Amino acid sequence: MSFYSETFYARELSELFSDRNAIAQLLKVEAALAIAQGEVGIIPETAAKIISDCCIVDTIDQVSLKNDIVLGGNAAIPLVKQLTKVIKNLDFEASKYLHLGATSQDIIDTATILIIKEYVDWLDKKLNNLQDALLFLTKEHVQTLMMGRTLLQQAKPMTFGFKTAGWLESITRSINRLSELKDRLFYIQLGGAVGCGNTTITVEVQEVFAKKLDLKPSFPWQSQRDSLVEFASFLGILSGSLGKIARDISLLMQTEVAEVFEGISEDKGGSSSMPHKRNPVECALILSNTTRTPGLVATMLSALPQEHERSAGLWHSEWETLTQLMNLTSGSLVKSIDLTRNLEVDKERMLQNIEITNGLIYAEKVSLYLSKSLGKMQAHESVKKACFTAIQKQKHLKEIVLEMYPHIENIEELFKPENAIGNSVSWVEKILKKYS
Repeated sequence: MSFYSETFYARELSELFSDRNAIAQLLKVEAALAIAQGEVGIIPETAAKIISDCCIVDTIDQVSLKNDIVLGGNAAIPLVKQLTKVIKNLDFEASKYLHLGATSQDIIDTATILIIKEYVDWLDKKLNNLQDALLFLTKEHVQTLMMGRTLLQQAKPMTFGFKTAGWLESITRSINRLSELKDRLFYIQLGGAVGCGNTTITVEVQEVFAKKLDLKPSFPWQSQRDSLVEFASFLGILSGSLGKIARDISLLMQTEVAEVFEGISEDKGGSSSMPHKRNPVECALILSNTTRTPGLVATMLSALPQEHERSAGLWHSEWETLTQLMNLTSGSLVKSIDLTRNLEVDKERMLQNIEITNGLIYAEKVSLYLSKSLGKMQAHESVKKACFTAIQKQKHLKEIVLEMYPHIENIEELFKPENAIGNSVSWVEKILKKYS
């Protein structure tokens, strides 16, 4: 772990991604293999029990294990060596049956799936927490008027609830993606040297092995990595969606905009040199994570075309990449929950910002109104000219329109923000019905 790990990652997952847990999962897989082979009758059940009893983390010298990985190219080889010595000290005969017929990738891939499964359980809960926070925020601001912005410029009024509903929908889609992905992800890897099994790795062994680990049996996938890459791509999409929320909020926090703020707490968002500053620190950390994830997803995609039945290097490239992706995404998710739960919204400032263009933001509304009598193209050109004149003369657009069309009816209605938000309210209410 680096100096900044706790800054960017989710602290509550530090144990899940610890060296100790990585070893524990590898041992869990070795134990399950022995028990499965014992139940099927391939090895003595007494030997299977001895092996299983020895598969505990404290029997392994973690420092030596990490040092020896470089010699064998993966963690399973030195792990099996250490574990064999431990078992030999108890029962020489039982040590003969450890790791029987399996290959290193069987153990490592299945252990990886076990870690991912636990991670996904955590992710599910946190995504639902974020969805609840966004749902509350959207309900609170169904009718809160604000400026909609395109290409970083004021465009036309909408509601803040309309913006947050967009965030909510993106997170809900990620929840649905994750639900669908589980059916293609939680499978064992057990096929032996080239994946086609042997007298000790049979269909019966695969089925019992899978059951012991609460996974599903599978045709070997040691060089078919699509499910892991799909998972990585999901994390990339989720990370990007969290980054979108953080990007919007950080822009709305700008001094000149000042419409929303991260929740305040002592020393949060301060500057080392400027006492007045209230920086978007959570947004910045989320965005930093979001910036890093596409490259990691690209690494996983690059590792897809693996050679024959086991790759030299492409498989190995996944190990740290997946761990970093999970850590970065979880860090962003935890921060996004806090960010949205404690977001401060300045409704008055939103209303003030609507008025800073001297009515130019109502140009579309005026154009649509005039098109009924002038036709679409003529109305558009006429209002475009009125906007240009308003800017030149520094006048309100309403004054210019009245000068051009003095007999226009109900002009006040055209310049009310609540009348220029389109279907913001009704569309948000429709979204909210899905969650009721």
